[in-house]
Amino acid sequence: MAQDIQSPVIPTHLGTRTGRGYNLRFLIGGLLLLTFVGFLGVQMVQATRTTGAYYLTVTELQAEASGFQGQRVRVNGNVVDGSEDWNAEAMTLKFSIRDEKDGAILPIVFYGPRPDNFQRAASAIVEGELLPGGAFQAEDLLLKCPSRYEEEPTEVRVKAVR
Repeated sequence: MAQDIQSPVIPTHLGTRTGRGYNLRFLIGGLLLLTFVGFLGVQMVQATRTTGAYYLTVTELQAEASGFQGQRVRVNGNVVDGSEDWNAEAMTLKFSIRDEKDGAILPIVFYGPRPDNFQRAASAIVEGELLPGGAFQAEDLLLKCPSRYEEEPTEVRVKAVR
């Protein structure tokens, strides 16, 4: 005698699981996640390009001057005594920095307020672009000045106005 095999009764409010609905949700979620990660990656690359700057000495910049024209670079050097030329009406500060090792000199042009302690500045880190004539137009100026009371130099950062 053959037994009658009946399939279990599934309530209609639960429906049947085919697996396709779950796979589609995971696929859409994964694509959204990948899109978001890709967007963040593009943003990081753009931020790095706009804020990144090569860090060079005066000698390195002058040795490869043609390769760095038009690029944002950061240069470090000692402020040359007596090289300051401050024009208060035009808010233009011109000075020179010297490489510590071989004494190469780089003229700097900075359009902005003259830092109060510029005369005491021992060294400067300038960030900007090398001009075709060999001068350097600084957009950021970071001065290291010896403190009267401490052995470590203090730092003063100034931004250009134009």
